[in-house]
Amino acid sequence: MAHQSNITGKERGGLVKSAIKTLVAAISLLLPTWALAAGSATLKNVSFSSLPGDRFEVRMDFNSRPPEPKGYTIDKPARLVMDFEGVDSELTEKKFPLSFGSAKSANVLSDGGRTRLILNMVELESYKSRIEANSFIMTVGSSEMQDVNKKGTSFADKIASDVSGYGNSIKDVDFRRGENGEGKIIISITDPNTNVNVEDAGDQITVNFADTQLPIALRRKLDVVDFATPVQFVGSDYDGGNSVITIKSTGEYDYMAYQTDTEYVVSVKRLTAKEQEERVQKFSYVGQKLSLNFQDIPVRSVLQLIADFTDLNLVASDTVEGKITLRLDNVPWDQALDLVLKTKGLDKRQIGNVLMVAPAAEIAAREREEVETAKQLEELAPLRTEFVQILYADAGDIFQLFKKAKASGDSTKSMLSDRGSATVDGRTNSIFLTETEERIQQFREFVKRVDIPVRQVSIEARIVKATSGFREDLGVMWGLDANAGDLFANGSINNVLSDNNRIFRSGGPDIGGTLIDPDDLDLISTPTGADSMVMDLRAKPEAGDPGSFAIGLLGSDGWLSVELSAMEKTGKGEVVSQPKVITGDKQKAIIKSGEEIGYQEAANSGATTTSFKEAVLKLEVTPQITPDDRIIMDLVVTKDRIERFVAGIPVISTTELTTRVLVANGETVVLGGIFENDTLDEVSKIPFLGDLPMVGRFFRSTTRKDSKTELLIFVTPRLLKDPLADKH
Repeated sequence: MAHQSNITGKERGGLVKSAIKTLVAAISLLLPTWALAAGSATLKNVSFSSLPGDRFEVRMDFNSRPPEPKGYTIDKPARLVMDFEGVDSELTEKKFPLSFGSAKSANVLSDGGRTRLILNMVELESYKSRIEANSFIMTVGSSEMQDVNKKGTSFADKIASDVSGYGNSIKDVDFRRGENGEGKIIISITDPNTNVNVEDAGDQITVNFADTQLPIALRRKLDVVDFATPVQFVGSDYDGGNSVITIKSTGEYDYMAYQTDTEYVVSVKRLTAKEQEERVQKFSYVGQKLSLNFQDIPVRSVLQLIADFTDLNLVASDTVEGKITLRLDNVPWDQALDLVLKTKGLDKRQIGNVLMVAPAAEIAAREREEVETAKQLEELAPLRTEFVQILYADAGDIFQLFKKAKASGDSTKSMLSDRGSATVDGRTNSIFLTETEERIQQFREFVKRVDIPVRQVSIEARIVKATSGFREDLGVMWGLDANAGDLFANGSINNVLSDNNRIFRSGGPDIGGTLIDPDDLDLISTPTGADSMVMDLRAKPEAGDPGSFAIGLLGSDGWLSVELSAMEKTGKGEVVSQPKVITGDKQKAIIKSGEEIGYQEAANSGATTTSFKEAVLKLEVTPQITPDDRIIMDLVVTKDRIERFVAGIPVISTTELTTRVLVANGETVVLGGIFENDTLDEVSKIPFLGDLPMVGRFFRSTTRKDSKTELLIFVTPRLLKDPLADKH
């Protein structure tokens, strides 16, 4: 049975036209893709050549005409980047060292149908590029200065005319070295209200003065390396509207910028070791900075870029996969790596210059397996006995270190395993060790570091006590009796009275009057009697007898006597005690010299016992030698002496100093001193009579005392030369 179509000729013609249109549209969509596939290029060679005027040329040869690259620049670190889409690379080398102008090196990287050229620069420079046949040619460097030389002053006149519209300008740019070694850049401006922007990137500080002109004479580069500051160069430039001061520094530094009226100062100082450590603690990433700007790039490609940038060998696990989008500008490479790893749940281990990357769980599991394997191998490893000779340290002290750690119950805290044992031979100062080969080697390394000769120190202390004193005593004594008639003069009142009695008893001649009445003999014979002594203000010094002079007057009805006594004493003394001791590093030493004083005291039982007190000169010191050959000393210096006895018990006068001090080798330091000044001015007198002019001197007694005591303690440590100890 035949089938007959109901489609007319007109309808059939419309369907044909519709099919043709669909085919044409499909071909038009596929043509660009076929053209791109047919026109994809491959990089064959890269060459670099120098040009006049500190310029250089980069030539990239392809197997076909390359596409127009996308170029961009990075300020810090300075880089010129060219991206070629749909281009592969056949180069075996990826990094090329350069020495043209400010160029340092070049990198050519390729991944996923894209090739990138990176020029690492000291500072950014202008460039021009062109495509000739199958080659891409890039010229780096500016020839504007050559144009200026050709045009003479016309270019300078043009700059002057361009900036003439600005009222503010920089008058001077100066550099000075500060008192603490910092570099100061002093910029003088005409307007104190100038808008200033300061940026710090890497090793370069940029100060931008908005709407400020810079005279041609100041557009220069100052080399300030010879000033010994962190600043190396100071460059001044003008960009047609703003003045830019560029400060290039070296090492770890910090800066401070401040303005005083029309002076703008940037101070750059070098960081100390402590400040650097604090900065590292705040920001632990110290790698060279890079910039990454990718969208949906494979994680493996990012890791490869970082590995190429740092010259590290990369080993990535098969489980490392996925893509990432990131935009990092001027970030340390180690921080960028951590960010990528944390984003994708990865972790790293670096062994030498090999970087291993895998998922964090995979690395943790592998390390646990390694620990378990090492533990099993240790449990199965054979034991051997080793004889270890200890040369300088005490074998028993070293053994105690293992014994205490072993007693804690955790064998991982001790160098002895659960199967190991150690025995000390005190006679030969040796240790017999039974352990595995690995533990024995660890023990030998430990002994090698601990068993070393100890450096010794000689410490000399000088205790100097100097005294000087002056004392003056002056007094008077009066005696009176109403029954005398003769005048006697002698050395004291006692002698005067004795002579009077002697004359009376012997019936001597009547000298100047009637002799003393016999009824008064008892009174006269006692010099201290109430009738014989009317005032006693004699000189009474602390030690010794004063000199005296007495005069007596005997009359018919009595007698009168007076005695003057005086003493003056001056003395100076100096006592020097010099204990000296030698000891080792971190080892306490004590030296003392003196006596023990015995005394009787009652015990609790009622019996009498003998006890002793020390009166000694003692030096106690514990030195610690620092790596720069200085000595830290913990010192106790004591000097005792017997002052007096109270109820048979000695009273000890003590001078003691306790301190901790840091002293250079061979340097003498005064640790402390005591200065005492004792002044006494005393007057004893008869009221009213002692205050009379001239005559009052015979009715009062005076004492003047001035004594000085000074105590100084000197200490001098000296390191003893020991070739073996000094070598360690």
